[in-house]
Amino acid sequence: MTGKEILHKMKAKAGFGTSAAADTGKGKSKMSKHITHGFHLMKGKSGHAMEDYLVSEFKQDKDKELGLFAIFDGHLGHDVASYLQNNLFDSILKQPDFWNDTKEAVRRAYLTTDKKILDQALVLGRGGSTAVTAILINGQKLVVANVGDSRAVICKNGKAKQLSVDHEPSKEKKDIESRGGFVSNIPGDVPRVDGQLAVARAFGDKSLKMHLSSEPDVVVEEVDEETEFLILASDGIWKVVSNQEAVDSIRQIKDAQSAAKHLIDEAIARKSKDDISCIVVKFQ
Repeated sequence: MTGKEILHKMKAKAGFGTSAAADTGKGKSKMSKHITHGFHLMKGKSGHAMEDYLVSEFKQDKDKELGLFAIFDGHLGHDVASYLQNNLFDSILKQPDFWNDTKEAVRRAYLTTDKKILDQALVLGRGGSTAVTAILINGQKLVVANVGDSRAVICKNGKAKQLSVDHEPSKEKKDIESRGGFVSNIPGDVPRVDGQLAVARAFGDKSLKMHLSSEPDVVVEEVDEETEFLILASDGIWKVVSNQEAVDSIRQIKDAQSAAKHLIDEAIARKSKDDISCIVVKFQ
């Protein structure tokens, strides 16, 4: 067996594939027929393979329904993002206190998943991934978590509200320095951890892990009559489109899949060159 075949076998055992999800798709809730979701991905103009992965689906759990939505934006390779696509939600849902303390269950699953990724660095490589996840419980409650700069934005009565936190190195400089790292500020470039990574928190990145965090920010948002839709997207959109611009541009688009594609088209029109992935969940 060749080295490449051995590595492929190890990757399969680790529980992840080698390609991203379908480029576009849609679905709807069985419990709440008016809740729909749609997603779209677009390869950027970089020379490397597509590094964005996502999850966008509804799942039945006995008498309950869970909407599972996530964007994983890989860097230095796609293997960590692919692993997250296949494993993160499983880890969250297997937490014994998921239904009683969902916030803590999500937080713990993020940290234990990152440990598993680091333990498999020989297979998964030196890269990493950001993540933003949203779990919709019975169409009534959203639990949103993230590490990195992929973002979750909700629209309520036409107003954009950011639910995630952009983990920028400049904002977490003291924490990074307290771990022995530094934040570079080279003219013409964005701030970077140890002069390399443009986010302060991420999964993987074993060579930088001493100076990085994988601690997620987790928030709970009630879905009420004012809630119109949720956007999850990688930073390829948010680098060129503000939260309110994103909300305004798709508010009148009823089809969630078309709305997700429209946001990506808008980002490309504004010269975004990154890989871009976007999910829209419509509540009305």
